[in-house]
Order: sequence, then structure tokens, then C-alpha cells
Amino acid sequence: MLGVFSSSILSPPDELVAAGSRTPSPKTTSAALMKRFLESNASAVSMQIGDDAHLAYTHSKESAVNPRSFAVKDEIFCLFEGALDNLGSLKQQYGLAKSANEVVLVIEAYKALRDRAPYPPNHVVGHLDGSFAFIVFDKSNSTLFVAADQSGKVPLYWGITADGHVAIADDADLLKGSCGKSLASFPQGCFFSTDVGELRSYENPKNKITAVPATEEEIWGAKYMVEGPAFVAATE
Repeated sequence: MLGVFSSSILSPPDELVAAGSRTPSPKTTSAALMKRFLESNASAVSMQIGDDAHLAYTHSKESAVNPRSFAVKDEIFCLFEGALDNLGSLKQQYGLAKSANEVVLVIEAYKALRDRAPYPPNHVVGHLDGSFAFIVFDKSNSTLFVAADQSGKVPLYWGITADGHVAIADDADLLKGSCGKSLASFPQGCFFSTDVGELRSYENPKNKITAVPATEEEIWGAKYMVEGPAFVAATE
């Protein structure tokens, strides 16, 4: 799956801008990135949402246990990859039909977050049990909401294209060709919301997330780490 967003939706993360400046490398435009994705996946579906958001996905080469899905409801677009172990109980919680799948559930969870303020974003994602990564774009208010599971079972990456768009995908090699070193793995157990304006851990929402510059040998420009006991242990 692939989502591309202009700077009017999402400002390029400073740490990825710095990584690309520190180690200049070839990049392509967001349009070239989307074209390459569509040309390399004959069954891909693409959606241009206004002038500032573009989503695409394919079922080609997807995992049997972590399939990709897409849905749109009330101008809320969602790309989802993975499977929720507690889908049944969540459908009851949100009053959904038995036939509802994960992507429909995430849209309803996002709507609860948006419409029942104050409703902490970490509660929305923290209730999801399983392997997942998703991209939600709400056209009605130009809000982006992205999250990945706690164990990284469904990898997610983000980077900056040559024209300053932020690209989010489940394929690191796809982004590497367009984002160069302005690229990082989206940290597991974390979410990003343009309403919040920064990355947050949904297990430890008060803990700061630090971007650590990667070594020259790595494809990444930076690595995100959640501060706290795990972060301290990693630096000892």
C-alpha cells in the first residue's frame, strides 16, 4: 500500500529532512513514485483525493495472514494491512455488523476519535490487538492518521520525495528509490496524527520519541526510538 501527501496535509518530518541533507542521495518526485508503483503492480488501484492526497494499493504479493484492504465512508479513506485478533469484540463495541472487516472497524474507530472529543488517540489504537498497519485520510478536514502494531508484524515506512511530499508505504525498496536517505521505518507501537502533530507511542503516550541518525551503511536516514526504560537500555 502507498499513500502520498503534500506539505499542505503533512509537513515533512524535520529528522527525515535532516537525514536527506546530511547524506544527499537520488530522489524522484511523488508523481514518479506513484507511477512506478502502478506500473509494477498490474492489479493496483489508485485514488487521487483532491490535489494533496493520493492512495494506492494492490493485492499482488500480499501475505495470506496479513491481507490488504481498502474502504471509504463519509469521506474517510482507509488503507489497512493485517488482521485483528479481537475483531469480534471490537465490532460489538462499535456496534458494527458481523460482516464488517478490519478496515471498516478502523474507520469507525477513527470517527469515534474525531467526533467524541476528548477521546485520546492512543486509546483508539491501543484497543487493536493483532498485526496491522493503516493509513486513514479524512478528506472533510484534511486529517491524516497513521499507525503500526506493537511488534512490527506489518512493517511500515515513510520518507520524503524530491518535491517534498511525504510518502508512506509497506515496501521499503519502493520508497528508497524515491526518498533516498530521507527515509525511516515507521516506529512500531506508534501513531501519527496531523491533529496531534507528532509521533506518539500508544503504550506510553507521554514518552518522547527520539530520531537517532542512522549509520552511512544503512538504507535509513534515521531510526525512531521511544524514550523510557527500553531506550535507556539500548544506549548502555
